[in-house]
Amino acid sequence: MTQPQGGLRGWSAARRGRLSRLRLTSLRLRLVVVFGAVALTAAVSASGIAYWLNREAVLTRTQGAVLRDFEQEMQNRAGSLPEHPSQDELQHTAGQMANSSQRFSVLLVGEDADGKTVFGNSGGLNGFALEDVPESLRTAVNRQQDVTDGNKSPYHLYWQRVVTHGTPYLVAGTKVIGGGPTGYMRKSLEPEAKDLNSLAWSLGIATGLALIGAALLAQAAGTTVLKPVHRLGVAARELGEGRFDTRLQVSGTDELADLSRTFNRAAESLEKRVADMAARDDASRRFVADMSHELRTPLTAITAVTEVLEEELDAESGSIDPMIEPAVRLVVSETRRLNNLVENLMEVTRFDAGTARLVLDDVDVADQITHCIDARAWLDAVDLDAERGIHALLDPRRLDVILANLIGNALKHGGSPVRVSVSAADDAVVISVRDHGPGIPEEVLPHVFDRFYKASASRPRSEGSGLGLSIALENAHIHGGEITAANSPEGGAVFTLRLPRGVLEEPDQDGEEADGTVRSVPSGRPAQPGPSAQPVQSVQSGKDKGEVS
Repeated sequence: MTQPQGGLRGWSAARRGRLSRLRLTSLRLRLVVVFGAVALTAAVSASGIAYWLNREAVLTRTQGAVLRDFEQEMQNRAGSLPEHPSQDELQHTAGQMANSSQRFSVLLVGEDADGKTVFGNSGGLNGFALEDVPESLRTAVNRQQDVTDGNKSPYHLYWQRVVTHGTPYLVAGTKVIGGGPTGYMRKSLEPEAKDLNSLAWSLGIATGLALIGAALLAQAAGTTVLKPVHRLGVAARELGEGRFDTRLQVSGTDELADLSRTFNRAAESLEKRVADMAARDDASRRFVADMSHELRTPLTAITAVTEVLEEELDAESGSIDPMIEPAVRLVVSETRRLNNLVENLMEVTRFDAGTARLVLDDVDVADQITHCIDARAWLDAVDLDAERGIHALLDPRRLDVILANLIGNALKHGGSPVRVSVSAADDAVVISVRDHGPGIPEEVLPHVFDRFYKASASRPRSEGSGLGLSIALENAHIHGGEITAANSPEGGAVFTLRLPRGVLEEPDQDGEEADGTVRSVPSGRPAQPGPSAQPVQSVQSGKDKGEVS
């Protein structure tokens, strides 16, 4: 019976462990991601700054050298041309200028003596042409500026970087001071672009290596930081599972060490408190058990005397004085109630101590219910709807206790007739007990199985012990079953008992099942009601719609 519950607890603990490991993995992942993001940001920023600085340095150095060379060639060679040069002169001078140390293409534009625009370039017909010069650059080159103290020349050298057919170029232009041709220069920047691309690849590889290094560092840091956290989580789970002697090994003086010390102090305090509570609980149980046991001896004698008095009350001789007859009847009633209370207390003590055992038998459920009703003379008040032949492997005495409490409770606190119905599934048998009373108040429903619970403080005393439904529920639990209480939509309260049918196994030679459960030899007839199944007085459940005892 307890194995499925233990399995469920084990499954829950394993599931919690997996979820905790997932959380730790997630925390580790977040740590790696944070380290990686910081490293990536730093590496990208550093690489971007380095690339930008190197790019500007390379381009500025190349550009400065080319422009200085071009400007010098314009002054020395183009400046020596006549004001109206011919096309051949322009072509020859452009070729000479292109042979400078920087090796750029040259285009010279001028007017001949007839006022016609002539061109000369360093590459022949397919060389550098005026169409290759951006319009904005041509406009700036031909714009004449005012000569002032701050501006000594009406024309300046202008340059612009352009990309043609995927190739970067530096294009520059200027006019000869004092009259002469206009010169344009084009220098390919492809070597510099390749160098910059190589630099970008190098910086990208360095960034990737930095990112990998950061991930490895984060992994190492995560292992160092999260291992104590994981140990703390494992210890907390063990503590939650009841292993109060769990302690953490403390090393170091950091915050995690302080947390481990705090956990150890809390676990030690909790272990002491639980031990004290367990000791007080054991003492309370021993007290109840001892008290119940000590009460049985005088109660046996008192019960014998009350039985004699009860016989005298029922006798026709009238030997008892009518003046004391009410007192005698009260003594008889209260003695019976006290005897039932002691029996119930002893049964509860056995459940609390874990010493209650099942004696299983192959039970015909319908026959068992019929016998329970017949033994207590409830045949006229109970309507039974059950087919014979529904068998289950149950403890007949404990089943009788459950039925006596549920049916007696319905008769006493509900309304007749009480209907008992039985249905069977593949793995369980369901017994429903319904009365025709006003039902159970909603605020009382969660407490109907509590011990000694009373819904009305104005009626603290009742004939029952207040333990009937609690004992019934414990007997259901020991079978691996359950009892639920609810209100029927058609009126009245419904108590539903669900018990596993079990599998009847052949006993071994010792008369015990394979799992150690003691089992009686099937007798084919219902068991007699046991001492804990006393009828009316021990089944007070509080289903009285205003009182639960």
